[in-house]
Order: sequence, then C-alpha cells, then structure tokens
Amino acid sequence: MPSSHRARLRSLVTTVLTAVLAVAALLVAPGPAGAEPATAAATTDPEPTAGQFDQQVLFKAAQDPGYACFRIPAIVKTTKGTLLAFAEGRVLNCGDAADIDIVVKRSTDGGRTWGPLRVVTEGAGDTHGNPAPIVDRETGRILLAETYNTGRTDSGSCQIPCDRTPHLQYSDDDGLTWSEPRDLSDEILPSHWNSWYATGPVHGIQLTRGKHAGRLVFGVNTETWNGTRVSANHAALIVSDDGGEHWRIGATDSWPIAADGTFRQKPSELTITERQDGSVFVSGREQDGTDLGHRTQTVSSDGGDTFDSPFRTLPDFYTPQVQGSSLRLGGRLLIACPGDPDRRRTMMIRSSYDGGRTWDSVDRGTVVTTDWSGYSDMVGIGADTVGLMYEGGAVDARDEIRFARFTEDWLQARRGADPTTSDKAPGGKSALVLGGARTTQGVVGGAIEFDGTDDAVRLPYSPRLPLGTKDFTASLWFRYSATTGEQPLLWMGGVGTTQPQVWLRGEPASDRIQGLITVRDGASAPRSASVRTTGAYNDGQWHHLALRRGGGQLTLFIDGTAVSTADVAGSVSRNSPFGIHIGQKLDSRAYFSGAIDDVRVYDRALGDDELTGLGEQGTASTTNRGSIVWLPMDRVGKGH
Repeated sequence: MPSSHRARLRSLVTTVLTAVLAVAALLVAPGPAGAEPATAAATTDPEPTAGQFDQQVLFKAAQDPGYACFRIPAIVKTTKGTLLAFAEGRVLNCGDAADIDIVVKRSTDGGRTWGPLRVVTEGAGDTHGNPAPIVDRETGRILLAETYNTGRTDSGSCQIPCDRTPHLQYSDDDGLTWSEPRDLSDEILPSHWNSWYATGPVHGIQLTRGKHAGRLVFGVNTETWNGTRVSANHAALIVSDDGGEHWRIGATDSWPIAADGTFRQKPSELTITERQDGSVFVSGREQDGTDLGHRTQTVSSDGGDTFDSPFRTLPDFYTPQVQGSSLRLGGRLLIACPGDPDRRRTMMIRSSYDGGRTWDSVDRGTVVTTDWSGYSDMVGIGADTVGLMYEGGAVDARDEIRFARFTEDWLQARRGADPTTSDKAPGGKSALVLGGARTTQGVVGGAIEFDGTDDAVRLPYSPRLPLGTKDFTASLWFRYSATTGEQPLLWMGGVGTTQPQVWLRGEPASDRIQGLITVRDGASAPRSASVRTTGAYNDGQWHHLALRRGGGQLTLFIDGTAVSTADVAGSVSRNSPFGIHIGQKLDSRAYFSGAIDDVRVYDRALGDDELTGLGEQGTASTTNRGSIVWLPMDRVGKGH
C-alpha cells in the first residue's frame, strides 16, 4: 500500500477509535489516553497534591492503530503550558531501523489527559527517529531535531556504515502542525562522522543564565568509519545562537576504537541540564567500554562550546546499558533510568544535591515501577511537579510508553548517614550497613546478622577495590539455616551472565555452596568458571569459605576442603558497574538470611598455610599482605 494511502487509513481509524478510547479511559485506571481538551491554554492548578503519584499508558500498539511498537520517548512543555510527548511509531516491528514515524500527543491540562496521535514526520518505509525537541522561550517556537536512515523490512539494525543524517522541523502553533524537515548535514555532519549519528534522544535545552542565555543546545553521538571498521566514537553538543536558523558543533569528546574492537568509553544518548550556576551538566549512556560503569558524565562551563574535561564513568551508579534522562528540580538534579545493573527493569528516580558530582545510591532512589523499563524523558510541569515519560511493560520494556506525574514530596526523602562497620584493610573506608542489620556473636568477637529481606553491608567504590586480571583470594565465615532461596554471601563487580564479577553464595535448594567468576578478555565474549561444594552447609553452625584464583586454578575451600576447576583468563571487573556487597546480590533481588564474620579480600593468591590460618576458628589471623578488604564485622557504628 502506498505510504500516503496508509497515512490516510491510519488517520481514519484513529478518528473512529478516539471516542471509544476516551470512554475506556474513564473505565480503567490507569487507562488509555483521553481526548484532548479543545482549548490550547493550560488549565489552572496543573499540579497534583503534595506527595502524589499517578500514571497512565500514553502510547501502545493496542490503543494506537497503525503501529506495531512505540519507543524512544521525549517530552517538552511549550510557552503556552502544553505538554508535547514525542515517540517513534514503529510500523512493521519493534526494530531500530525499519519503517518508523515520529509521532506526538498533546496535553493542555498538565498531563492529565492527552489528545490523539499526530504524525510529525512519516518514515514512508525509512527510519525517522531519535526525537530531540527544544522550546525557544523567546519566540515560542518548538524545534525538533531528528535523524533519518534508509529503512529495512526486517527487525535488523542499520547496516554499518549507517547512513544516518540529522534533520530539523519546527512548529509555530504549539505543536499542532510542523514544518517540512530540513537537512542539517551541511552544518553539523562533518565528513569524518560518516556512520552512526544520533540526536538525543531526549529533550534539548535553552540556556537561561550568563552570556550565552537564549542559546539552544542538544546532544548527539556519532561514529567514524575508516573504510573497514568503526574506528572512533564522538559525543558532542550542537548549539544555535539564532533561534535554530543556524547550528554548529560545540563541545566534542572523541574516543578511539582499537582494531580489536576494544575502547575505554563510548558516551552516547546524551541528556543535558542547565545547573543553577549556569553550567551545562551532560550525562550519557556508556556502552561496553573497558572503564567501569554504565553511565558517564561531564560538564561544560562555557555554554556548550567545550567540555571542562573528558567524560568519566560512574562505577557505583547502578543501571544497565540504557538511555537515561535528567532534569533540574529546584536545588537538586534528578536522573531517571532503570536501577538494575544488568537488565532494563525497575525504573527509578535518583537525586544529586551537588550538581551531579555525586548521586544517591540505588537503595536511596525512588522506585517508579519494578516492571521492565527502558528509555525515558522528564519535563517540569509546575514548580514542584515533574512528568516522566518512559518505556515500560510487564513482559518487555517495549510493551508501551507510560506517562507519570509526581511531586517532589513523592520522591524518597533525603536520608541521613547510614550506620557503618570498619574496613581495616590499608586505605580502607568504612562500609555502609543497610536495612538495619545488627551485630551478633561471631567466630572472633562480633559478627553481623542479616534478616534476608533488606539487610546488607556495602563498601563504597574505591579504585583500589577492582581486582581486574589479578590473582585473588576472598575469605569469610558464615552461619545460616535457610533451606530455600539464593543466599548471597559476597558479591564483587557486576551481575548477570555477561558482566565481569566474583561471587560466593549458598544454594540450599540445590544442596551446595557455589563460587563463580565471569571475565572479559580483549574483545572476546564473556566467559565464566564456577566451583561448587557437595553440601549446602546450612546447619546453623559457623563454616569457613574461601575462593582463590591462582596458578591457573579457581579453587573453593570449605572448612579446609578444596574443590578446584580451571581458571578463565581475563578481568573480573571491567566495563560493568562495580560494587562490593556482603549479604546482598548486586541487583537487590536476593538477600542472605544468617550471620557473616571476618570478610577478607586479597589481590593475590594466598598460600595453603595462610588459608589454614584464616580458617582456624577462634583465632584472629594476622595475614594482611595484599589485603584490599578486611571487615571484622565486630560492631556497627553510627554514620557520619
């Protein structure tokens, strides 16, 4: 069917179903989007009451005919108070490079109800996507940066080198109609950005402070193809000082990609926020680089002309490899992204109170949903109210796009300092005691008791903690009697089947204790090796457990008995978020029920005699050489 006929048919079906969906919206909660109010002016008092949270489904194939899937949300508030919610309407399937339109819905009452789907630009068999809207508050014009590429008929990715090009549309009537797309390649597509090119996908900003006030800014990431392979990644800001008539490339950070495919970082899908001091905070997705972490960030203090420093990753910011969104709310910065370090699930809002220098840990964030969840964008609705547009679903993060409204009071209150327990390793910092864990009688002095629900001990990230490719030894005492569930004892590094990691856990239902490492070596796929006992040792008595990597072997010791397997070469702490947790799995989906004492980690393989000393009950070992973690677990003190 010709694209014009398809568009008319879609419009007709949409018109017929709009009334039906509006009625359905009144019968279920949260239901489909309602009909758009006739007036273009925002209604009074658009803010929910203090502490309120509500959400609804905004885009979904079942309620918006003509599309197989909706992805890639972006949202802005116009000068008239209208919310414009953009998405990619994927016609054939949910793939990234097929027939894709950019679509929009409007709300004139602060996001309570939404009008019908409108097509901003039709792919007509090609890909029109990556919406990055910006509102010019001096003229009221809404500008929409976007990227195009040749479409596919399957669900595959764009063929490399990808023929992505930037375009721009605008609306001067509050998002009701849009200009014809204008190709921006001559202005912001230099010859060496000749493969992947992505605008946003998230809203851009207009600066309000300093000598660059009024400047329009959005983010891009691009790649260089050297004729045989992708050889570099570039993260950049695109700026305009004349209301979007002309654009230029501003701050740029480039990262080379080696011939074997490895690289340190690949900052992408940039979200930008103007800080209170007028500087521009830039946060990006980090994808498969050797630096630790899945998010990376930097700052521009000159209005987006240059970055103050190269991007730096955040090893202890737990999130999967996914786009995220940021927004300033008064004196705090918000970031929205999933909180599971491995999978796209558990959408969460986390806060920074120092302009993005540090962020709340995952246990301090406010959970939006425990469902699968992915890309997002945020918009300020009122002085104290935020709108969050995000991908979510009970089965898949791509099931639908939701819109949530919440007040600042709904966000989890800023928590005081957590209790701590001492780390006596050289250069060690106190570990945080979470969930109300308490001390109990240990093997030597005290130990810490875990309730199996939310108790954990977590060591703050330090560059001295990742083990990399080194030999190591991890040792602890444990006591438990659980007969079911995953019982995490020690977890270092990432989580999931592909992230470098080291862990020890009880698996009573399988009648065993297991130790595992996952490694990355060069550009090769992740590999794992595990060692298991033949019993669960869940008799309520103290037992000593150690995992040693050295001499080409990975060996598990339980009460002096050794079980070995072949080591796998590579780094146990590369590219994944990094944490050290006692009594907790890194994704917070399993907790230990029992007691743990005298946790030690060494960046060397201890000898058999040294391990014997650690496993002597009732004595305190003095083996300290190479110690990077030593938690006696004797007492829990007040945080400070």
